[in-house]
Amino acid sequence: HALGWACWKTYLGRPHTDGVRGAAMGILGDSLRGSRPEEALPVLEANLALNKRYWSNNEQEILIAQSAIASCLDVLGRCNDALVLKREVYARLVATLGVSHEHTITIGNNVASSLGQLELYDEARLFVRDQLLPVAQQSPGPNHELTLTLLEILAQTLRTNPEHTRDDLCVNQSRPARRRQVSQHRRRSARSRGHHAGRGSEATASLRSHAPKHGSRSGYAVKGAEGPCPPVAAPVLTMEIAR
Repeated sequence: HALGWACWKTYLGRPHTDGVRGAAMGILGDSLRGSRPEEALPVLEANLALNKRYWSNNEQEILIAQSAIASCLDVLGRCNDALVLKREVYARLVATLGVSHEHTITIGNNVASSLGQLELYDEARLFVRDQLLPVAQQSPGPNHELTLTLLEILAQTLRTNPEHTRDDLCVNQSRPARRRQVSQHRRRSARSRGHHAGRGSEATASLRSHAPKHGSRSGYAVKGAEGPCPPVAAPVLTMEIAR
């Protein structure tokens, strides 16, 4: 987090309306989140407030800031609060990009994972099976990593739900070839998690905004980290928003 502080101190003297200063605040919060989440949270919340005050018309930046806060809440063990934010981000993406957009499906993955973590098994099963999987299998396709991750979340939800029925389990037993694909995907995910174990769980993709805001706002990446919330079976993916 030393680089995060250095970045923040470099641009601290600029006006609050300066986009680079706002991006530096986001970078600081992101750098603190893994090791000092209790300090990161007020920084990330201030960054969200800044975006809402000065760039309220830039919803993508607001969604990025909300996603960063949700990740920090996960690290702090405030999984219910994190889920509330993830639902909000997903709902806005459905409204702006549509249910079949890859970014929407990606954040839907995050919501489904959180539902499973909180043992909301019935909601997780219905959300994945009836809402996410049908659109994911059409676009981006049945063999895409997002679709395979959804299948894995569904399988894990059914496996860990003490009230699952035989009919529920049969849903995942009807396609042996698909089960093999999910098994291969799980092994790749496990290797990826092992590769990143030394620096926390960074199985997330970057969530980045590309175009400068107000002519000066730089994009910044949001990465995940493990916290007290129960682990999920599959890597939780974030998205990259293109302006």
